[in-house]
Amino acid sequence: MSATENAKAVLRRLTAASATERILISFAALVMAVLVGAVIILVSGRITTCQTAATTLFGTGFCYDPVEVYLVLFNGALGEPFLVNRPGILKPLNPDWNPLSFGLALTLKETTLLIFTGLSVAVSFRAGLFNIGTQGQLVLGGLATALFSFFVAPLLPSGLVGGLILIPLAVIVGALVGGLYGAIPGALKAYADANEVITTIMLNFIAAQIAFVLVSEFYGNPDSQVVETTPLPDWATLLPVAFPQGGDFSILALAFGLALVVAVWFLLEQTSFGYDLRTSGEQPEAAEYGGVDAKRTTVTSMFLSGALGGMGGAIWVLMVMGKWQAGVPALGFDGITVSILAGNNPFGVVPAALLFGTLKSGSLAVQFGTGVPKQLVGVLRGLIILFVAMPEFFRMLGSAIDLEPDRETVATDGGSLGGDDE
Repeated sequence: MSATENAKAVLRRLTAASATERILISFAALVMAVLVGAVIILVSGRITTCQTAATTLFGTGFCYDPVEVYLVLFNGALGEPFLVNRPGILKPLNPDWNPLSFGLALTLKETTLLIFTGLSVAVSFRAGLFNIGTQGQLVLGGLATALFSFFVAPLLPSGLVGGLILIPLAVIVGALVGGLYGAIPGALKAYADANEVITTIMLNFIAAQIAFVLVSEFYGNPDSQVVETTPLPDWATLLPVAFPQGGDFSILALAFGLALVVAVWFLLEQTSFGYDLRTSGEQPEAAEYGGVDAKRTTVTSMFLSGALGGMGGAIWVLMVMGKWQAGVPALGFDGITVSILAGNNPFGVVPAALLFGTLKSGSLAVQFGTGVPKQLVGVLRGLIILFVAMPEFFRMLGSAIDLEPDRETVATDGGSLGGDDE
């Protein structure tokens, strides 16, 4: 069997893997990432100069202890519920642990934002489209939310009543702007056969520049040297109801994101529109033969994907910043990896986003708690994401290409089918 056939056989096996097998594969990949990361930590700790070795193996001292690093990583993401002492010992429950602490709030904040961008990318991928432009849709959706809230807030009563009116409307505005911006590459794909990967990447840069010019020239905060809009009043933002120490996480936003996960799953799996969308992505020829309007489905799918990205921008403004500010974090690009890790399944987006949030907040704990440089922490995060996402990436690749074995097979008499008889 040739190398090509071997590769196809592996892809066929990944494509046919059951849900249980995929979970086991992801867990095995996580274990491998931790082991490889541990080796890198030891090597880095060996070539680093330190006064006291963090751990000793086979009579050799190392400045960094991989057990301690990983314990601090995941323990810190939960707000340090356990005490971790050298050499990498996990002690009983921390008596000073606050379940509503900053560390857990940071984890859930990142998780919440990535749920929206992960859903955005997942919807487009399920439609057979590669929306690399979620970042641009998030940027403009967030800006639209900030400007709408700023101009409408003075017209509403302050306090709870005003917030109940303004916040839902602001999220809808962000979704509409993000959706319309996402529909642009959808229309170009449908009616001009423009590659959506190229157009969405270009539109990311256009969105960033449009937002920068609008804020710096017309709608900037006159009291700030930073390119940002005027801060919104507290009642017009999503306050940290359950996490007062978190500062920029709202349980209401997470609840909305989880409800949206269920809604997107229902739309994709239980409605005729979702069937048309999935069929167009999996078997476009069969979908068109069955009467599906491929062009309309393409534009609608990209509008829905962009709307979810715009909602992510709205939540970023209302929950995290309280205003729009230049230098929007790359949540849209992270959403691509979240979607791949989730297998484009809306329910899978939640644990994938949680993994990202855990790594983000836990990395800060490692930097401050172990002395490991942030560059090495970034390598560890990248390894975990790479190892866990790659099986799902190859499974998606296997679903997108022809994996049928070559037709030429060996006949029972030892001759090739269709060959000349001697």
